[in-house]
Amino acid sequence: MTGEIKVIEKRQLDNPLQEFQDILEEAIHVLGYPDQVFDFLKAPMRFLEVSIPIQMDNGETRMFQGYRAQHNDAAGPTKGGIRFHPDVTPEEVKALAGWMSLKCGITDLPYGGAKGGIVCDPRQMSSSELERLSRGYVRAVSQIVGPTKDIPAPDMYTNSQIMAWMLDEYDHIREFDSPGFITGKPLRLGGSKGREKATSKGVLYTLQMICDLKGIPVEGMRVIIQGFGNVGSHLALYLHELGAKVVGIADELGGLYNPDGLDIPYLLENRDSFGVVSNLYKDSLSNQELLEKECDALIPAAISGVVNNENAKRLKCEILIEAANGPTTKEAIKILDDKGIVLVPDILANSGGVIVSYFEWCQNNQGYYWTEELVDERLKEKITASFLNVYHTSKKYSVNMKVAAYIEGIRKIAEASQLRGWVRFLEN
Repeated sequence: MTGEIKVIEKRQLDNPLQEFQDILEEAIHVLGYPDQVFDFLKAPMRFLEVSIPIQMDNGETRMFQGYRAQHNDAAGPTKGGIRFHPDVTPEEVKALAGWMSLKCGITDLPYGGAKGGIVCDPRQMSSSELERLSRGYVRAVSQIVGPTKDIPAPDMYTNSQIMAWMLDEYDHIREFDSPGFITGKPLRLGGSKGREKATSKGVLYTLQMICDLKGIPVEGMRVIIQGFGNVGSHLALYLHELGAKVVGIADELGGLYNPDGLDIPYLLENRDSFGVVSNLYKDSLSNQELLEKECDALIPAAISGVVNNENAKRLKCEILIEAANGPTTKEAIKILDDKGIVLVPDILANSGGVIVSYFEWCQNNQGYYWTEELVDERLKEKITASFLNVYHTSKKYSVNMKVAAYIEGIRKIAEASQLRGWVRFLEN
């Protein structure tokens, strides 16, 4: 099939929904909002669980469990990806929908947050089985999604081809062409130039912003990227081209480290079909060993919970950029604060994907498509403004950037909800 599905990684955050709720509650208290705001935002407004019967290639019928969470749609239709993974849980999907709501608030997008997932292992499925599963999911959730209701997108182990199948199924159900139903599509079906690399570009721009504030030149800085999939590999190449030393990278099987800098073009050229390269080397490290190596910037870009209270005290970096969702636990964040390590939170750093998905939706609605240069220019403009808002909020309230990002997201959701008359808990 078009577009590789990478190696399945096991995520390590025990309770992502609790992590979301704990920092949400802290940020609400900093804002001085009443407890009713927490009760209103701690869980999705809508959650759908579906069973999807799929005929496998051997003739057997298997039932797959799927989910769709819609956190809050006060600011506009909900927006969020669909992931295929054997470890997908309702709690994870609900947390991701909440994070997406905050992300849309931070970046001032006219969306609320959503997320979807299917419990499956795409490594063990053929292209035709994945197509049937993709179409079955759309049939199961079709009543609550759509270009003015809830707009899906790619996420972990889904890609543009899967989005194309989902679009086609939705068009058959609705009996009209609706490219704005889903984003992350192939260009031939209304996708946006720059979408595939948007998350990496957004991470890069936030790194450049924090480096400017700290007076650290990107050229020559030592960077470790934990994760070498779509986000991590593109980011590694961008940094390499800017003259940074990417001293460490990790894939699912292990990590590579060279204090003089790795040959990123060579590693990209020699990855296997699952994006793995560490197996070519006898002296590879574990992912945990790599995280604790000395560097200027550490960028977890793979799985959740990799920086925790057990290893945070041993990190040797000045900056940590959360390119993955939830890679740093709340206990670890406190340790990083004490160590003076600046953390750029996931709901800001990895927002490039949803920003360019919004651009794709706008292009679909207009029927007019932009150049990649224009997409990149507008992405940089929006994520830079969002970064500055979060940074200034962190200074205003004397909180770290994680809490500040939640504050920015919460404020916009709460204001939209009150303007609609749904709630009455903010002062005029």
